[in-house]
Amino acid sequence: MKYILGIVFACFANLPSFAQETPIAGFLDGKSVVLISASQTADPALTWQQLASEIHVSLVEAGGDPIAYYELEDVTLTEGNQRTYAEVFSKRMVRNLVIITRKPTGSFHIHIAPFSQDLSIIKPGQGLSIEADDLAAFKTQITSLTANQKSRNFLVLEVPEFPTPPTDAGSGGSTATYLAQTPLNLNVFKLGVMLTGVSREEGFLNTFRQDLLGKSPQQREAEQLAERQGLERIFGNIYPYEVAFLTESRTTQQLIQDRVQFILMRIEGREADIMNNMGVPLPADSDGNRIVVKYYIKLLARNELYIGKEWDAAPDWQDALVNFLNQLAP
Repeated sequence: MKYILGIVFACFANLPSFAQETPIAGFLDGKSVVLISASQTADPALTWQQLASEIHVSLVEAGGDPIAYYELEDVTLTEGNQRTYAEVFSKRMVRNLVIITRKPTGSFHIHIAPFSQDLSIIKPGQGLSIEADDLAAFKTQITSLTANQKSRNFLVLEVPEFPTPPTDAGSGGSTATYLAQTPLNLNVFKLGVMLTGVSREEGFLNTFRQDLLGKSPQQREAEQLAERQGLERIFGNIYPYEVAFLTESRTTQQLIQDRVQFILMRIEGREADIMNNMGVPLPADSDGNRIVVKYYIKLLARNELYIGKEWDAAPDWQDALVNFLNQLAP
């Protein structure tokens, strides 16, 4: 029975009232939201709700106040989802995020960090992590995590709570419109394609997903390089119009001034979740649990998202991109 214990302490310069606190200090004095990513290929299989039920008592015994449990994949599915969840957490005065990951190998990982109070939800370099090979060891480590430090959390929930996932109503912006068609004027304006990879802070939360956790920076860098080379090759072979490969963040105004009216967007997650998010019915004989990549195009001038006439998502991102670009052919 082995486990790896790693602790990283950080001061929270962006949260003055919590300054100089460790993750444990915040965990013992404030509300926590728990996000769970559970591999369904691990043995024995546990749904994210089952894992929540297994872990809840340990989090409470450790002194935490877990007020709600959500599936990580739903929170990070789109930037809009993540922004909406961040707004909900802020309104509920959440102080801490607890992220639990069940890897395909069956091992367990927990990360406790302060809520960033913005879209990123948590920030790199802040938090405390523990990993264990089996559930019994994992629960023991969580229970002893606070080393008998006194908790200021009282009247905590005896059982885990699974609130209905929030919608984007009241998020301060109009709801994006997914259109099952291809955009017009692709031959007139440039299509912007980002080449920087997931390097923004808002993408950090996604690194705790069960199929991504544990990849080294070198692995991620190699994958980003391979993706860049693959994108350039595929576009060169298939796409007949002008492309602007973007290597740095630019404002919408700057893009439009450079005739970039469209941006290629990518979403990765469970197929059933993506189809539901885009308003596409899931066929009865489909495996909605498979992880797929779906490409679509965002029109910058309006909040319109073009997903193509045919559903073309695929587990391999290159297949998914080829499928989508073929729909754009004149």
